[in-house]
Amino acid sequence: MAELILVRHGQANAAATDEESYDRLSDLGHQQARWLGEHIAATNPHFDRVITGTLSRQRDTALSMGLEITDTDPRLNELSYFALAQALEDQAGIPAPRDPTEFAAHLPEVIDHWTRDALEGVPERFSDFAARVTGIVDEVCEGHGRILIVTSGGVIGMVVRHILGLENGGMSRIMLQIMNSSVHRVEHVHDALMLGGFNATPHLDIPGREHARTFV
Repeated sequence: MAELILVRHGQANAAATDEESYDRLSDLGHQQARWLGEHIAATNPHFDRVITGTLSRQRDTALSMGLEITDTDPRLNELSYFALAQALEDQAGIPAPRDPTEFAAHLPEVIDHWTRDALEGVPERFSDFAARVTGIVDEVCEGHGRILIVTSGGVIGMVVRHILGLENGGMSRIMLQIMNSSVHRVEHVHDALMLGGFNATPHLDIPGREHARTFV
């Protein structure tokens, strides 16, 4: 049996307007990761592998957790949200969000247009994104052991969609709920993927850490 522990990276640069400037952890993002690392060290610290994407915010989350990265894989990298948002504005006249409230309405629009191949000139088609994410999950599950994967919200949303057979609208709603440094458990048993836990933040449930429960 393979057990996958998926972690979303800590809070990144929430004020960013492009992929490159977003790809760094905030001070709070590093703190979220350190708290998660302390929680894991005190509960169940053994992992047979630690895999991250190649993005800085993913690798730095694992390092701030105090973990040694054994593998990196670009298939765990996030979807290109800023490029998709720009394409949506250019081609459909839907402007980029200015605050978290607008983002909550904007992301489902992006996903809807993207899944219908209604956006031209984007870095990656939705079908290719789906194939790479489900591909690495299925590949990792061919083995055994306990594997920690540090990735991003869109990737985790795709994994949940893959397991539960969600429609794309359901996937976007799942993505909006995934908190920074949250923990998600997937088990591969009897030749099937099972969702054992979603969006857990035990390291942030301690009184005084309410401010650290972030989504963007």
